[in-house]
Amino acid sequence: MTTAVAIAATTTEARPIVYRTRGSQHGPIIRLMSPGDLGEFLKPFVFLDLFGFDTTGSRKGFGIHPHSGIATLTWLIEGDTAYEDTTGEKGVLPAGGVEWMRAGNGVWHDGAPAPDTKRVQGFQLWVALPAAEENAPAQSIYLAPSQVPSEGPARVLLGRYGAAQSPIPAPAPMNYLAVQLKDGEHWRYTPPAGHTVGWVAVNAGQLDAGDGSGEPIATGELAVFEESGAAIDFVAHGDTSFVLGSAVKHPHDLVMGRYSVHTSKAALDQGEAEIRRIGAQLREQGRLG
Repeated sequence: MTTAVAIAATTTEARPIVYRTRGSQHGPIIRLMSPGDLGEFLKPFVFLDLFGFDTTGSRKGFGIHPHSGIATLTWLIEGDTAYEDTTGEKGVLPAGGVEWMRAGNGVWHDGAPAPDTKRVQGFQLWVALPAAEENAPAQSIYLAPSQVPSEGPARVLLGRYGAAQSPIPAPAPMNYLAVQLKDGEHWRYTPPAGHTVGWVAVNAGQLDAGDGSGEPIATGELAVFEESGAAIDFVAHGDTSFVLGSAVKHPHDLVMGRYSVHTSKAALDQGEAEIRRIGAQLREQGRLG
């Protein structure tokens, strides 16, 4: 049974959780969402990894790799990360910072723990781009922790919440928030009009989402809410940190390559051709084996 079939919407006064997952483990990475499963239901959010590893082990970085048709947003919770991408950007992103990479027509990027960093933890999200942007020039934006706005317990990684708006231009109506609650603290999220897609993923603590199940969302778990515009009430069990996404549903099919998600086969072919072109340049420069 596919995820899309397994998720059955119901209508109740409270906004229920309709699906939970602990994802799949890939070494130090928990893959909570992919374009071929939950991404089809939660689009424009199509991929989510929760990563965490000690740099003393074998894991030293993510390696240079390509994307097209999507944007990636990396929320760095712990550890400083060195980055470099084919838009020409290069530097170090500190803990609490955000990397936004609109791959568009094609880009390659690399990331690895900065010197003296002992541990790295964070989330990487993929966002499906609208047709008007999926083959646009690549764009990268790096935000220091002081540049990430906040409203109450929420840091606004993308979109707007209350008076806080991310400096990153969202490609479509969506919010992506990083929230910290103390033990027993209550917080209500009321999505903007039209944001019927909603989910949370917990990286520390446990979270009661007021769905009436009595089963909190645990560390390392992603919970999907019924498609509606209803508010969601949260209560923390222990000091709790999580990310939340809400959005207007992406109206296009997901046409997938290995590192790419587009709205059509023609757009995918164009993006993958650009990835190959950039890859050939990197090989000529000795930056790619």
